[in-house]
Amino acid sequence: MIGFRFGLKALAALLILIPANAIAKDNLHSVPSPAQVPIVFLIDAGSGQVLYERNADRRFVPASMTKVMTTFTAFELMSAGELNPNAVFTVRPETFRQWRRKGSTMFLASDSTPTVDQLMFGITTVSANDGSMVLAEGAAGSVDEWTSLMNANAQKIGMTNSHFANPNGWMDEGQTFVTARDLSVLARAMISRHPALFDRYIGKSEYQYGGITQSNHDPIIGNVRGAEGIKTGFTYEAGFGFLGSVKRAGRRLIMVVGGADSSRIRRVAAQDLIEWGFDTFENRYLFDAEQMIGEARVQNGTSFSVPLVANSAVRISVPKDAATNLTARIEYVGPIRAPIAEGEQVAELVVKGDDIPEARIPLFTAKAVNVAGPLDRLMNAVMSWFV
Repeated sequence: MIGFRFGLKALAALLILIPANAIAKDNLHSVPSPAQVPIVFLIDAGSGQVLYERNADRRFVPASMTKVMTTFTAFELMSAGELNPNAVFTVRPETFRQWRRKGSTMFLASDSTPTVDQLMFGITTVSANDGSMVLAEGAAGSVDEWTSLMNANAQKIGMTNSHFANPNGWMDEGQTFVTARDLSVLARAMISRHPALFDRYIGKSEYQYGGITQSNHDPIIGNVRGAEGIKTGFTYEAGFGFLGSVKRAGRRLIMVVGGADSSRIRRVAAQDLIEWGFDTFENRYLFDAEQMIGEARVQNGTSFSVPLVANSAVRISVPKDAATNLTARIEYVGPIRAPIAEGEQVAELVVKGDDIPEARIPLFTAKAVNVAGPLDRLMNAVMSWFV
């Protein structure tokens, strides 16, 4: 890993953003954290800063939070043009018999022909176990093929400590497991990669199918300002869990609560945790979206370096009334070998400071770099003597 510090001008711009007031250190340790909730995690979705954690890497059973990976897998297929929201799937007789009124359902009848769009709302809003199975079988041909897609997607986005053995989180003797940190990775990927689909399907308070209206049991929708929801989970094996997102004034925090003893404890913990996050930390602006932040060295390319930008405005969470010096650097494994596509993620912006959770923001190439010809290689060799 090669680290590059900003030039003087860019680093100075970071330093002057923090006002010279006293750091409110006491607030950093006053997060509500009920003893009945063994797993608690709070992250700034934009900067990747962990604002609070308890047992973030402990494996646990996600129950219906498994459906977030089913949702993400569907989003990936939709975006690739491989799953049409208007496609109609038929409920197999075996699936109907197995999942009829089993746990949370959307009450699919034996002769139902739901569209993908209807199944998605059933899964995301009323936690439909039957809908999850019908979607998996219809989209992938079988549940086994669908769970293979789920696990492949988990690896692709960096969920390094999770495994999925079914589409809906039904009890499977611990074959399906996650960690709070991995769930936050999943939530960030779903929001950043598929914002339009996220807005369409996530956070609805109720859903009607087949003449039956059911409410979403999400503990923050309608109760917390800026709540986007995501997914609850419950089985006797798992306890009560929640993966949720809240967005206020362009700032988004993602939380995980796992293993709560009751729905009331889950609700109180989720609401208190998110309010603590917004009350204790504030966003500080650093760079515009697409503003050049630095450069990365290029090997064997038509350019000696490639400019780096962030896809969205760069902000970090800092404790309110904090006074500290920030250091920032660009990290990447390099030099990066050409060819390089425009918009390729190749580096991270790392921002640190006293009493500031470390921020890591993905950086992308602002232009393409082709493989060097003979003259370009000669110029690169000459330039290498001056860096």
